[in-house]
Amino acid sequence: MRVITGTARGKRLKELPGMDTRPTTDKVKESIFNIVQFDVEGRKVLDLFGGTGQLGIEALSRGAAFCSFVDLRKEAAALIRDNVALCGFTDRAKVIQGDYLSFLTGSREKFDLILLDPPYASGLLEKALETAAGIDILSENGIMVCESAAETVLPTLSEPYRKGKDYRYGKIKLTVYRRDV
Repeated sequence: MRVITGTARGKRLKELPGMDTRPTTDKVKESIFNIVQFDVEGRKVLDLFGGTGQLGIEALSRGAAFCSFVDLRKEAAALIRDNVALCGFTDRAKVIQGDYLSFLTGSREKFDLILLDPPYASGLLEKALETAAGIDILSENGIMVCESAAETVLPTLSEPYRKGKDYRYGKIKLTVYRRDV
């Protein structure tokens, strides 16, 4: 697992042992950043189910101003801190070890780009989407990118949120939501 491009290009990121974390493949990660390529630089990013931190780190490497990483597991939060430091982004990152729902409902800030990649078939993605839209945590013209199993049907959110296109990569699907003005 490595950073694809930007200031930390080629850095190899540490991974958690075992099967509890499913890292996003380089192909899917590259596709995510092709979709949002003009919406990263200078933006405030939230990597809500951080895992190894690779999605948020990729955003920082591509010029995001700041990234908040959230993961429930203590070992995942520690690994994200290590990976952020390895890439030299400690001054532009915050790692929160805690529950995603508590973070969302307690957050007083808005984000320009939210990356959602929870464990598949857990119901966490749907709940995170509905909660994020309900408390309106996305800035105007912001984007949420969701990674899920290809067969997952994601909800339509109420305005000003608009469900965009689905992108399929074998057994993986990316879904984009945008917040209008």
